[in-house]
Amino acid sequence: MIHQLAVVSETATIGNDVHIGPFSSIGDDVVIGDGTYIHPNVTIYSGTRIGKNCQVFPGAVIGVIPQDLKFDGEATTVEIGDNTVIRECVTIHRGTKDKWKTVIGSNCLLMTYVHIAHDCIIGNNVILASYVGLSGHCLIDDYAILEGKSATQQFVRVGRHAFVAGGSLIRKNIPPFVKAAREPIGFAGVNAVGLRRKGYSDDDVKLIEDIYRVLYVMNNSVSKGIEMINATLPDSEFRQEILDFIAASDKGIIRGMI
Repeated sequence: MIHQLAVVSETATIGNDVHIGPFSSIGDDVVIGDGTYIHPNVTIYSGTRIGKNCQVFPGAVIGVIPQDLKFDGEATTVEIGDNTVIRECVTIHRGTKDKWKTVIGSNCLLMTYVHIAHDCIIGNNVILASYVGLSGHCLIDDYAILEGKSATQQFVRVGRHAFVAGGSLIRKNIPPFVKAAREPIGFAGVNAVGLRRKGYSDDDVKLIEDIYRVLYVMNNSVSKGIEMINATLPDSEFRQEILDFIAASDKGIIRGMI
């Protein structure tokens, strides 16, 4: 149902069973998937693609041009997966020539006043709590959780199943499966509770804890920690994922607690 007080471009593609509330504005070249509910007073700009069964709450602004002085009007997009909930006053900006798109995966929850800048890539099942701010070009992997008022520098990455404490300032990459907290932000243990809730076994959690114990507790440098992990711990999918993440982190990872 499209409310008579909504403004919907003739070039927008609207799926079946879509609800668009009063005073919402849907721009040119917008795609909205089946069953999505757009609440009142939502603004969706050109180039936005929203999947099926999403909810977008009042005050959200999606697909507006990026706050990047290098942006030159190029045709870029915001792409949002299925079953994602976007709460009040969330802002999501289009991409630039870097990635040509800003992406939010499926089954995500973006709470009130979250800001996602240009060229961010957010995986599936991610939770960003209220007032989280992502600068441009950030990568947030599947199942990561950022608590309220956390903020990132540009180009940082948060690994799978990582948990970031509220109010954190994220200046370095956060490896998968860990908790990160304090100021300056650092390793605060393995996200054991979150992993078990997602079905990881006690043996899985212990193996991940062993890897990070070597990396952060038994060694005073990342390079020495990697050497010891390779020399003393068995090969596993978790070890490989963690080491691959570190190898790809050209700007470094968070350090251990001081």
